[in-house]
Amino acid sequence: MQLWCSRANGISLREQLVTQIVLGILCADLAPGERLPSIRDLARRFRVHPNTISAGYRQLEREGWVELRRGSGVYVYRSAPAKEVSSSTALDQHIVNLFREARKLGAPIATIRERLRHWLELQPPDHFLLIEPRAQLRQIVTEEMRRALALPVESCGVQPSEFLPLLDGAMPVALARNATIVRKTLPATTDLTILTIRSVPSSLAQWLPSPAGVLLGVASGWSEFLKLARTVLLAAGFERDALLFRDTRRAHWSRGLQQTSAVICDSATASQLPKYCRPIVFPLLSDSSLCELREMQEFVRNPLRSSV
Repeated sequence: MQLWCSRANGISLREQLVTQIVLGILCADLAPGERLPSIRDLARRFRVHPNTISAGYRQLEREGWVELRRGSGVYVYRSAPAKEVSSSTALDQHIVNLFREARKLGAPIATIRERLRHWLELQPPDHFLLIEPRAQLRQIVTEEMRRALALPVESCGVQPSEFLPLLDGAMPVALARNATIVRKTLPATTDLTILTIRSVPSSLAQWLPSPAGVLLGVASGWSEFLKLARTVLLAAGFERDALLFRDTRRAHWSRGLQQTSAVICDSATASQLPKYCRPIVFPLLSDSSLCELREMQEFVRNPLRSSV
């Protein structure tokens, strides 16, 4: 095993010697029972006082890595040291293995340094970022994601000035209808997860056919939700007079809802309803999209388990 020694790195020569020998033993570059260079040989090679080498060997002996045999030399201990390997030493072992494998690939040191810098600067994702131009819809979908996920969820519009400052550490997502415009504004190397909306007829199936003599409320701050609900409910057989629509962006929007049997609403509006209302929350995101988001979350939080 080759040993190196540098006087320009601020680390004592003894520490350099001890660290390299410990790593050599851990990585099997030094076999149990193998004889190490003599104190005199190393002192001459590195142009240091023999006491420096001797102190390093004595430290290795105290820690159980080597055995000093009087009149014979210094040998790698034949059994594992009783002392547990420290976390820093174990990390050094992995780094040595990395460089060994890189040498096998013929990678120059400049390339290794560049790739290490890349991975050190790379921030793993730790939150979702919903990119949606319509503020009311953005609020609804963000609320649904927050209820379904443990990771934080942020949201913004589609203008680069809105989302570019938020991309670091984010997993961007967008509704299918906005996929094209969002992809055009995102950096080419950024992945985008597309979210789909659940089937309206299947979600309303449990409330059909429409019960007679029942007043049903519909409340939302998103105008398209109100239009969609009106169209679907009327098509499903509800009478116009049996439906009470309320836009939460308007003043006194909750007036009259106390007379309804239930109020169909989105996830964001549910928390705004008066306590006397019975909410029927209509989730927008499909089960498949929620499942995909949970899988992404699990991979980020437990990457090793997710890859098995």
